[in-house]
Amino acid sequence: MRYAPAKGQARELSVAAEGPGSLLRDGNRVLVDVRFLGGAVAAAADLREAGAKVVNISGRYQTVTVAAKPGELGALAEVPGVAAAKEVLTPLTSAVTPCFGAATSEGDQQLRAAAARKVFEVDGNGVTVGILSDSFDADKSAPTAAGEDVATGDLPGPGNPCGHVGEVDVVDEIEATEEASDEGRAMAQIVHDLAPGAGLAFASAFNGEIQFAENIEQLAEPTPGGAGAEVIADDVFYFEEPFFQDGPVAVAANQVSEEGVAYYSAAGNDNLIDEEGNDIASWEAPAFRDAGACPIGVPSYASHCMDFDPEAGPEHVDDGFRITVEPEETLIIDLQWAQPWHGVTTDLDAYLLRNGEAIASAEETNLSLQEPVEILAWENPSGSSRNVTLAVDRCSVPCGVARGGGGGDSGTPRLKFGLLENGAGVSSTEYSESSEGDIVGPTIFGHAGSARAVSVGAAPFFSESAPEPFSSRGPVTHYFGPVEGLSPAPALGSPEVLAKPDLVATDGGANTFFGSCLSHVWRFFGTSAAAPHAAAVAALELSAATSPSASEAIEAQLESARPMPPFGPAAVGAGLLDAFGAVGKVLGSSAPFEPASGPGTAAPDCSGGGGEEKPLPEPGGPEVAPTPPPEAAPQEPPGPKLPSTFFRRHPRHLIRTSGLKATAVFRFGSDAGDATFFCRVDGGLIRVCPARFARRYAEGPHVVRAMARDSAGNVDPTPAVFRFRVASRD
Repeated sequence: MRYAPAKGQARELSVAAEGPGSLLRDGNRVLVDVRFLGGAVAAAADLREAGAKVVNISGRYQTVTVAAKPGELGALAEVPGVAAAKEVLTPLTSAVTPCFGAATSEGDQQLRAAAARKVFEVDGNGVTVGILSDSFDADKSAPTAAGEDVATGDLPGPGNPCGHVGEVDVVDEIEATEEASDEGRAMAQIVHDLAPGAGLAFASAFNGEIQFAENIEQLAEPTPGGAGAEVIADDVFYFEEPFFQDGPVAVAANQVSEEGVAYYSAAGNDNLIDEEGNDIASWEAPAFRDAGACPIGVPSYASHCMDFDPEAGPEHVDDGFRITVEPEETLIIDLQWAQPWHGVTTDLDAYLLRNGEAIASAEETNLSLQEPVEILAWENPSGSSRNVTLAVDRCSVPCGVARGGGGGDSGTPRLKFGLLENGAGVSSTEYSESSEGDIVGPTIFGHAGSARAVSVGAAPFFSESAPEPFSSRGPVTHYFGPVEGLSPAPALGSPEVLAKPDLVATDGGANTFFGSCLSHVWRFFGTSAAAPHAAAVAALELSAATSPSASEAIEAQLESARPMPPFGPAAVGAGLLDAFGAVGKVLGSSAPFEPASGPGTAAPDCSGGGGEEKPLPEPGGPEVAPTPPPEAAPQEPPGPKLPSTFFRRHPRHLIRTSGLKATAVFRFGSDAGDATFFCRVDGGLIRVCPARFARRYAEGPHVVRAMARDSAGNVDPTPAVFRFRVASRD
């Protein structure tokens, strides 16, 4: 298996073949967390001697993250003092989908940031916003590069035509790999749109979970040692981040928050809604219920599977959980149980079954790893939906001996699994509603669920009445203290229930290169786009004359947010962020709202490349008369509003395949809620297509065009266009 192609390695490990949940790679190497009981710093030399490239060393967590060739993994395990080694999985970002030219996010208007700049004369000046994502300027196939964005005024830096010449401080970047999509640069554009006077700093979160945590601290560290960020936003989640306590990333976020940083995290894009309107993306039971047996297909050494039926009595025993996976979609299951890191005594395993056979499994030796988590992935290869069954076994010591290692006690901890599908891919589950103490639905986890991080959900740029259906729901409940070293955290006196998300902000706003192409405009969807909108508003608040604290700025956002009935706190928190209300609150101002077009007086609109930037009038000085507009020409009566088309989901720009063809899945969307779609592939005929469009493509370049048609028969005259290439892995 070590020398098998990447897709074969993934199949053997029951992990995703590519994208989130796949092996996180550094060229032809994979990232591995090597854990020690002590002496990790000194052991780094031995790991290098074994052929590994050291990426990060953490004395606090006694973990060395290395990049190693698959054939070298055995040598790593032989290094003296190694307690456990585990491959790192590619984390989630919260962009729903991975046209040219300068662009400004509609969040500037929707969140009333332009009005706040105009009325209160704030632009983020003197505040630094730190951003954590995959990469900043490492995607060589992106339509624009950072230097071009500076030249068009979409990023600050030398040559910025608006005079915002401070360079983005890139603290840590990854190499140009397939994982690099420059999502961090798209986030930086959003901050610059709303708070153009703010400084920007970036650090990658794709060098392992521990390095992610350390980069949070590095961004917040005062200059010259750090970036001096007063506001930080991130959009990355590692699958191993705990459900039931704060992990290393959350610890870092909480720490910098306590030191005065306003910290914002994308809530996640993991909500799923079935045909009955139920949120079905997670399932949780208050305790492990032993069914006394396991379904056919589970290995013979597994005999204590979970009973998923919450009702008592032998007639209600159900040792399998049915999940319907949509065509050519990858199912990713994150199973965790309520035991603290480094205090794991129970070993649970997960199996995915179909027609009485195991098609995927997750059997980590949890007592060695000391993490109560199993992650399982399976791709539905067919062109139709498939029902699969999840079984969860409690592996005792005899089971562990039979499978060649591991095994734990007969504990009955609370357990939960999330279907981390980025908003699509599962259409139904067997248990779709909470019942008898079992809980269905909440999908905010990890550091987005920590007490001091502001968890930001998403609302589409064209609507202020509802959140995105994929925007993760809360609440979050913790049962243990934070992970702060190698000692297990004590159980809390009572569970800590955290109302999440905290609020929602815009997604789908315009940028210069990233996301979905809607009517020739790049649009960045997902809570990944919402978090930097909220961070930018915090920068506006912190640059106000009263210089509020980070906690005061956050409180002002929550108090001034606009409710979104009938959606409650589990979906939208306090509601839609209102920059005008938040800045006015920290200033103690009762100034009435005044709409502003474009960036407002504090950030002149120079995206067209012309015009001289005029200084703001001095406070208390003479009023400046506006220039009268030219006489308008006679206008034709407006025609019908035509629908717009965009990609809710599309593949990477480069798809690697081990075969002759590769499957690409698209999801079409429109601002017309009742739209149907036409599509055209390469030079083929235009035809009617479903909103979810999947097919196989041969090696070479391809282009998919989609057009929405509303119920009145109006068709979008400007198709949404996506170009990509299929290439061999060899």
